[in-house]
Amino acid sequence: MKINIYYGGRGIMGDPTLTVLKRMQEVLEELRVDVKRYNLYEEKRTITSLPGTLNDTDGVILASTVEWLGLSGYMVEFLDACWLYGNKEKIAEIYMCPVVMSTAYGEREARLKLQSAWDLLGGKPLEGLCGYIEDTVTFELNKDYMAVVEHAAENIYRTISQKRVTLPASSQAVKKVAAAADPMPLTPQETEQLSKYASDENYVQTQKEDIRELASHFRTLMENNGASEEDMIISGFKRAFRSQENLSATYQFKIKKLPKPLALEISPAGLSVEYREIENPTLFCKISSEKLNEIMNGRKTFQRAFMAGELQIRGDLKMLLALDTAFPFGGEN
Repeated sequence: MKINIYYGGRGIMGDPTLTVLKRMQEVLEELRVDVKRYNLYEEKRTITSLPGTLNDTDGVILASTVEWLGLSGYMVEFLDACWLYGNKEKIAEIYMCPVVMSTAYGEREARLKLQSAWDLLGGKPLEGLCGYIEDTVTFELNKDYMAVVEHAAENIYRTISQKRVTLPASSQAVKKVAAAADPMPLTPQETEQLSKYASDENYVQTQKEDIRELASHFRTLMENNGASEEDMIISGFKRAFRSQENLSATYQFKIKKLPKPLALEISPAGLSVEYREIENPTLFCKISSEKLNEIMNGRKTFQRAFMAGELQIRGDLKMLLALDTAFPFGGEN
């Protein structure tokens, strides 16, 4: 038998819920139950992946401390994750014992919320424990109180061992209605994988950046009558180009956010501009698309961008001056 404990408090000294959980765990381990505890305040960065830990359990203890107003935020976040990413078929087989100790008012209401939440998830809620504890030391030394805690732990063990049947609840009908609005049904394996991605901050930030880039790309298409940013850059260089009799040079532009480098080849015969690699360019330039856009709109020159640290170059510095001469974008010369 395996039972997981999910503690939603802050882990502070004197928290009566920790006292209750310690004694319950001791009793269950004496009964040869495999007990694993998850402190949600320690798992706050990966709470969305914790529903995956329910898949191999027979029962759970959801424990929270009421310090001023209801359930802790960590516990609410964990229950949200169970609704979004949990394997509902597995949760339907799991017995849940709520444990709510209070140093303020509202322990009964908080216990009821835990029972209602687990019921709505499809699981099997038990009566559990709740109480108002004014002094943790006095509470721990009270043998009668500890006997109540031990009895609750033994009741969990007996209930799971005997697989006691619970009557159906009306909340299951609500669950069917709420779940019917889900447009993307997932298998338990897909749900577990998705929960891991959701808890990975680097993955989430990468996805947000990709969305921003896509939004910027489509905004550019709309503003330029369907022309992409890459096409606008090429047409901008072609329009601004002024032929120079004695200038022969190649420029390689590495523009941030664009997938391919821009190649400029200038000769007395004219200009060639396209996206490709150049071997040993006369001048290599690295710049962001935003700063290049400022130059092409005439708000500054390549030389001014270099002096401001917005343009990085490698090669013949004299070719930087020639670049402003060949492409006078109507800005500062």
